[in-house]
Amino acid sequence: MSANSDLAKIAKDLMADPRGLLAADESNKSAEKRFAALRIPSSPEMRRRYRHLLFTAPNFAQYISGVILYDETIRQKTNSGIKFTKYLRRQGIAVGIKVDKGLVPFTNFEPETITEGLDGLAERLDEYYKMGARFTKWRAAFQIDSKLRLPTAAAIHANLNQMARYACLVQSAGMVPIVEPEVLYEGNHSLETCEQVVSQVLRVLFDLLIAYRVDLKGVILKTSMVLAGHDSSRPSSPSDVAKATVRVLRQRVPKEVAGIVFLSGGQTPRQATEDLNAIARAGKEPWPISFSYSRAVQEPALSTWRGKKRNIAPAQIAFIERLALNSLARDGQL
Repeated sequence: MSANSDLAKIAKDLMADPRGLLAADESNKSAEKRFAALRIPSSPEMRRRYRHLLFTAPNFAQYISGVILYDETIRQKTNSGIKFTKYLRRQGIAVGIKVDKGLVPFTNFEPETITEGLDGLAERLDEYYKMGARFTKWRAAFQIDSKLRLPTAAAIHANLNQMARYACLVQSAGMVPIVEPEVLYEGNHSLETCEQVVSQVLRVLFDLLIAYRVDLKGVILKTSMVLAGHDSSRPSSPSDVAKATVRVLRQRVPKEVAGIVFLSGGQTPRQATEDLNAIARAGKEPWPISFSYSRAVQEPALSTWRGKKRNIAPAQIAFIERLALNSLARDGQL
């Protein structure tokens, strides 16, 4: 199939300089863990208040072109009763939605996982489109473990076959698919090992997207940076990350792809910004590059807010400061 001009325009607008994407699609389970760490009560209402804090921060639209929502959030409203979807669109921000249903054990290959969510996806996409969503996200996760020889070829192919099928369905529904094959930061693997795995994953992903006749002009890649594992004895410098990441992307990502956004994947807010800045400084690429962070931009806001009304304004300031830094970093201006 061929993506129509509307899809290409949506993708182009999402990648517009100097903005990025906000990943506000944490599952309720993930949000509960983050809240619990700060002793914030977790409930639909508290999660709504937190998302309201983010979306209504001053100058939010200056730095964010699109927000990826969770099923609960896309149905919620601002404090004044306006649907989040309507509020965001009024600010010139596109509405996105996470449509996978999370990771489950990959039978016969534990501890590897596979992503669920294809069953009933066409019907859900139709509902989300009517609610205002114009782009979507699907995540798969790959663990590196040299002793266990992970990830296996079976896990890579099974997950990315699902991802390619998802992309087909999303484009058919008139929305832009974000494909997110995350190579996990956890582990003690070297930068070189990570580069090999990311290269393998991206090669298979684009082979399958092309085989499924997905129009790459209407696809955004959300990818991990190439960096040594969190527990590695040789941490990666921003320069190391930039060289390895750019090398893989130039080798594996077709120039037709609408854009590339990076996930932070457990990096600290500062680390994610510095690495993005180094990547942007590595040279001009055939695709626009930006960020799609969650914790790396939300962590300072959440730890400042702590569920207290009196902390809303300072939390919004902390949030916007991180967005502004990453906006500069996507152009290598730090």
